[in-house]
Amino acid sequence: MFPFDLDGIKKEIEKLEEKTYSEDFWQDSDKAQRTMQRLSQLKDQVSEYENLSGEIEDLEILIELALEEEDYNVYKEIREQFEKVSKKAEEFKLSTLLSGEYDKNNAILSIHSGAGGLEAQDWAEMLMRMYRRWAEEKGFKVEILDILSDTEGGIKSVTMLIKGFNAYGYLKSEKGVHRLVRISPFDSSNRRHTSFASVDVYPELDDNIDIEINESDLKIDTYRASGAGGQHVNTTESAVRITHLPTGIVVQCQNERSQHSNKLTAMKMLKAKLIQLKEEEQKEKIEDLQGKYTQIAWGSQIRSYIFHPYSLVKDHRTDVEVGDVNGVIDGDIDIFINEYLKQQAF
Repeated sequence: MFPFDLDGIKKEIEKLEEKTYSEDFWQDSDKAQRTMQRLSQLKDQVSEYENLSGEIEDLEILIELALEEEDYNVYKEIREQFEKVSKKAEEFKLSTLLSGEYDKNNAILSIHSGAGGLEAQDWAEMLMRMYRRWAEEKGFKVEILDILSDTEGGIKSVTMLIKGFNAYGYLKSEKGVHRLVRISPFDSSNRRHTSFASVDVYPELDDNIDIEINESDLKIDTYRASGAGGQHVNTTESAVRITHLPTGIVVQCQNERSQHSNKLTAMKMLKAKLIQLKEEEQKEKIEDLQGKYTQIAWGSQIRSYIFHPYSLVKDHRTDVEVGDVNGVIDGDIDIFINEYLKQQAF
């Protein structure tokens, strides 16, 4: 197949299992749960590799038998099995490329509609649905941390927590501006419209990752929550918005039922953004980050989704094109993610 450190992973599994046997293992429940999660992820990876190896061996035996007996009637079956196994092997290979420090983490994905009112807000909502469908297909869980809907329709912004192994590793490829071209359902003259929405992605950090943030650098606002969360969240000012004054980074959360819980979640989001920005700017300290934080430069268009005058989705970084725009909008975006990962790795 391809290089895969099976022995190294098995050794890591053994070390983690040894930790679970210690008497004080569950004294720190958060740390214990992270260890158990990592152990489960590694075991799943080993199981997937062994199952894939078994399928490849079965295919090799089938080919050998067909050649020995000169039975070419099984050609169709061999071809189907080959395509099935090849797809699985490619997906598994790509998952091994996710070796970044935070690739294995959950992902926090934010979508912001561009200028254009209802048309752009509808596009932002379409993207939210696309990522939810993709995540559900992967078996990932999705939580809405914050959403700003519009009474006329669509959303102005949304922040989602996508929980799953390597969620950030996959979704980091989606950061940038997404462009929609279609006949607007809101235009009585049936004219073609171009809309934009920005997508920002950063990893959810573990609780044990701590960075120093000066309280004086923070502006904390509370407000009455709206949207998802039920009636309870609207009765008090439980939602929290935190602005990091030196960089201009703004995070907000209204998902939890208490102001305290929302503040904790918002602080985790802020820390993740600051660490990501620090790495991008190659700074040693958070204090060195200054200037206005620009979430996405509107010139950084990464993908176009065209419904009219033809059906096409094109990724401008990898030049990958797909004709089934409806399938992509339904969450079939793996081809774009995979090609981006391969481009970055090689």
